Amino acid sequence: MDLDALAVFVRVAELASFTQAAAQLGMPKARASTSVSQLEARLGTRLLQRTTRSVRLTPDGELFLERCKALLADADELGALFQQAPTALRGRLRVDMPTGVARHWVIPRLGEFLARHPQLEIELSTTDRRVDLVHEGFDCVVRVGPLHDSGLIARPLGAVQMANCASPAYLAAHGTPHTVDDLDQHLLVHYSTTLGGKPLGWEYRDGTGYRFKPMRGVVTVNNAEAYQAACLAGLGLIQAPRAGVRQLVAQGALVEVLPQAVAEPMRVSLLVAHRRGQSKRLLALMAWITQVLEPYVSEPSAG
Repeated sequence: MDLDALAVFVRVAELASFTQAAAQLGMPKARASTSVSQLEARLGTRLLQRTTRSVRLTPDGELFLERCKALLADADELGALFQQAPTALRGRLRVDMPTGVARHWVIPRLGEFLARHPQLEIELSTTDRRVDLVHEGFDCVVRVGPLHDSGLIARPLGAVQMANCASPAYLAAHGTPHTVDDLDQHLLVHYSTTLGGKPLGWEYRDGTGYRFKPMRGVVTVNNAEAYQAACLAGLGLIQAPRAGVRQLVAQGALVEVLPQAVAEPMRVSLLVAHRRGQSKRLLALMAWITQVLEPYVSEPSAG
């Protein structure tokens, strides 16, 4: 059985597209199509139903896909069976994570991982947009916040504690809020991954749960870097992970306010598409990311 043909079939099946699969695999679309057709001829069955608009699995294709993934995982592990040295890991890994996580925590230490595994290559996507792990070809993603991808496998890493901040210039102009009711006289920098949506407001714990207080704001941003920059510019209050603002608070660039009314800690998770079929290089990267993030996701509460 041609393992390369199996890998092409798996990627086409996951993406439901010969065009996208070929682009991710770095080959012409015609070659990907021919590879799958030859595989079907050898098996004596049709694995994919093709139309001008879609590609979908046949019943035989669905059965074959799961066995394919297991076989490719076994082949990858077999190939590394006698390669005991960490430097033996090779290949390319594609990972996505929020911009702040990458910039402040992961990238400063990425050199140590690559020094340990010099034959690995990392494609690192940094965005606050929720990428489609399967259709965009990621091996794993780091996600901060609630999970909505029910079909993915999540490894919980912990949670980041939150803090409320404002710039000294903002507080000088608007005063310092001491209670949640005081927020009626203040501005909130709104955060929304999709601009045009209705902002939730200020999150705080009330009794046994968390609730939102609507707040006025004149600026809405859609990524964490702009969110922090707007606060530094005196455009309003923000609620952000404490680890991400700690240095700015220590320097006096930001001031913590309302410590009794902070937002719920944000969960941090590692997501992969499948429990099986994880290569040794992916397992090594996930273990390293877990280690790097551990000091930030297991912080004690400020209270």
